[in-house]
Amino acid sequence: MDQDPKSTVSGQTTAIEHRSFARVGFLGNPSDVYFGRTISFTIGNFWASVKLEPSEHLVITLHPFHDLVQFTSLDHLLNRLQNEGYYGGVRLLMAICKVFCNHCKDNGIQLHQGNFTISYDTNIPRQTGLSGSSAIVSAALSCLLDFYDVRHLIKVQVRPNIVLSAEKELGIVAGLQDRVAQVYGGLVHMDFGKQHMEKLGHGIYTRMDISLLPPLHLIYAENPSDSGKVHSMVRQRWLDGDEMIISTMEGVGNIAEEGRTALLNKDHSKLVELMNRNFDLRRKMFGDECLGAMNIEMVEVARRVGAASKFTGSGGAVVVFCPDGPSQVKILEEECRKSGFKLEPIKIAPTCLNDSDIQSLDC
Repeated sequence: MDQDPKSTVSGQTTAIEHRSFARVGFLGNPSDVYFGRTISFTIGNFWASVKLEPSEHLVITLHPFHDLVQFTSLDHLLNRLQNEGYYGGVRLLMAICKVFCNHCKDNGIQLHQGNFTISYDTNIPRQTGLSGSSAIVSAALSCLLDFYDVRHLIKVQVRPNIVLSAEKELGIVAGLQDRVAQVYGGLVHMDFGKQHMEKLGHGIYTRMDISLLPPLHLIYAENPSDSGKVHSMVRQRWLDGDEMIISTMEGVGNIAEEGRTALLNKDHSKLVELMNRNFDLRRKMFGDECLGAMNIEMVEVARRVGAASKFTGSGGAVVVFCPDGPSQVKILEEECRKSGFKLEPIKIAPTCLNDSDIQSLDC
């Protein structure tokens, strides 16, 4: 859970720590980058945490595992790069510091001159489409807002844009959906309609009661394929006016609207249909080669036992709904074990907004 900053006698913050949770794109993804609509939620299974403490110099601390630069051998180095890639979280912390500072300058927000030491930790599995990178950035932004006491000066609706801008600094291709889910926490409906995006610079975000969600499960692979290449050709085709892509993506966005109604009505049979349709439309647009055999198999292993399933993001993990309850989950457990996949119940993480944040949303 988020921790309130501790203060010294002088009133300056001495320690701030925030968590940002992994997110599941439940319905409507990936239409967020195509002026669509989505429903997403954060999960308590995995998170990133960032700690910020005042210090003489501004220091960004290397993580002992994710930013490893000392190895026992060349093989150790090669294995590390194969499993974890070249990049840890330090670049993410640098990017959000830069973007945050520039945002404040551009908007006339004065920052005090104090320095800090910032560090991070995360247990979000890599390349699982659970938004591990943006979780680090979101948690770091929360720390910066409190350290500089400017939370009240930067609207909640704008914060996902700041997180996304930091990731774009690093060449990460993504949309606002993940950042909205992690800034808000809990269950959120998002409308990224063109008119909202052009007028406001952000979408219309509506918090929903997490109790509306049925019991859900997560399937993920220990060694998933890279999820970063999935959007490329579809995005270009959409920009080029491909009618099939445009109409299909609009259909994906409409699923979020139907899903909101189904959730409010506790219509679980409709949710099954919508989750499966969401994936089928994605598959139609992106194609099997782009989605990857392992990712498709994670969806199919659930469907073979009668469960609904779809990607949580761009691949690497799947959200599953077993409408027949625990007996069906037990069968799915065995099938996942045979296929080498992990299955675990999803713990929904509640909102991470504080009281003042929530009050500002109502203004």
